[in-house]
Amino acid sequence: MVRVKNALMLKLFTQTGWRFLWLTLLVFIADQYTKTLVLENIEHYQAIQILPFFNLTHVYNYGAAFSFLSDAGGWQRWFFTIIAFGVSAMVLWWLKQTSKEQILMPMAFSLIIGGAIGNAVDRLIHGYVIDFLVLYYQDWYWPAFNVADSAICIGAALLIIDMIKNKEENHD
Repeated sequence: MVRVKNALMLKLFTQTGWRFLWLTLLVFIADQYTKTLVLENIEHYQAIQILPFFNLTHVYNYGAAFSFLSDAGGWQRWFFTIIAFGVSAMVLWWLKQTSKEQILMPMAFSLIIGGAIGNAVDRLIHGYVIDFLVLYYQDWYWPAFNVADSAICIGAALLIIDMIKNKEENHD
């Protein structure tokens, strides 16, 4: 019985998209580590210029992307946390369904899960997400973001590339 269970687990982690869950863990650890460094070393709202277009700035985001619903009164904390864990569970199921031949899609999903869980943990622990990466040009500032947000964006880009690639392959 134990051998059968071990064989099934081995198959899940070698023959499906779950083989990329190490990427989820890597994103989560990098995200939480960098946020801890920011909390311990940069004062709230302090900006440290790294390049002429890039600052480290310690800010809190009570909402979602681009501070969406940040002033909604607190309910959004639980709403976005539930969504993050719900989407992560759904994506984990999709990962399990992917074949060994697929690479971009499971990598993309793994990045998205790591980012979603990283930000959800912030919401659970602090009530907000810690952001600190700020890109700008003169007086134009991109909203602050973090490693988790970056992983989600890269994952989304990989999904788009995978869709385009698969569409082209299906037309050949």
